[in-house]
Amino acid sequence: MGVENTAQLEGAQEQLQPDENIHAQKLVELLKGKMQKDYAAGEMLRGAHPKQHGCVKAVFTVEPQMPNELRVGLFKEARRYPAWIRFSNASGEVQADTKRDARGMAIKLMGVSGAKLLDDEKDAQTQDFILMSSPILPVGTAAEFHKLVDAAINGHLIRFFLNPFDAHLREIVLFARGAKHHTNPVDIQYWSTTPYLFGARAVKYSVRPTSSNFNTMPKNPSPNYLSEVMQQQLAKNGASFDFMVQFQSDPKQMPIEDASIIWDEKLAPFQKVATITIPPQTFNSEAQMDFGENLSFTPWHCLPEHRPLGSINRVRKEIYQDLSNFRHAHNGTLRQEPTGAESF
Repeated sequence: MGVENTAQLEGAQEQLQPDENIHAQKLVELLKGKMQKDYAAGEMLRGAHPKQHGCVKAVFTVEPQMPNELRVGLFKEARRYPAWIRFSNASGEVQADTKRDARGMAIKLMGVSGAKLLDDEKDAQTQDFILMSSPILPVGTAAEFHKLVDAAINGHLIRFFLNPFDAHLREIVLFARGAKHHTNPVDIQYWSTTPYLFGARAVKYSVRPTSSNFNTMPKNPSPNYLSEVMQQQLAKNGASFDFMVQFQSDPKQMPIEDASIIWDEKLAPFQKVATITIPPQTFNSEAQMDFGENLSFTPWHCLPEHRPLGSINRVRKEIYQDLSNFRHAHNGTLRQEPTGAESF
């Protein structure tokens, strides 16, 4: 998958895990099969995070005054990037928002100059950040992720968690902790869960809300209340977030290859590097909702200075590209990266 066995980087070391290519291929097969079954007729949605709450316009403003260690890649200069942000449920099923679930926040910055990592999109002018409403994943490696997805799709999750010969008791606790009721997509803190390069060091990202948001569960919430609450707030008020980075300071306690381990903020606090501003807007038109569905996000839409790290991210490269191409081919739509000029 184009990754060296060991990438020796100051403060960031990757170790290629056994059979990663095989796990990636099997995951693609599993998820394609599920998508074909779920969307045999009509529009095919994503294999992950298929339920969209909305895709909103935003501005990503790099901080004007920061220490040199934070002035890396995208963050070298103080500037503003137009952005699209897609909010979603994490479940692979399109289910009611009233069910406990993790939530997703996918950010696409536009007007980002410089060669990008994906061979077929080197000239793309975008940078993506993929975040979740939990600081970690319930499984930390490609091999365990493969087992979990296989169990979920083939209906033996209980066996995966409670198999006496290969139990995953810690994982079931983490899985349960990550699934919550939420009141508003813009009132949630999100994390990258997986690490990324930041120049020659490793970081994780987090996005923390800073605006005054609607944060009370509506009475008798509808199956789509998260979208409705966000529509209500953004009709009159905007929303804002701090975008932050957390440097790896201890390779043993803050591992690269296990996304199920929390990086302790006592060892390394998050530091703000940008502000996300979502202006008041109406985002639930059919055209804009379709636009959000047709966007493709991947952590590999990025500058080399911010390359994804770790087992989960390495298999994501192949999975995200293949499933995006598969979905767009089924729907008869083109997979393209917006520049921002046509939308803002």
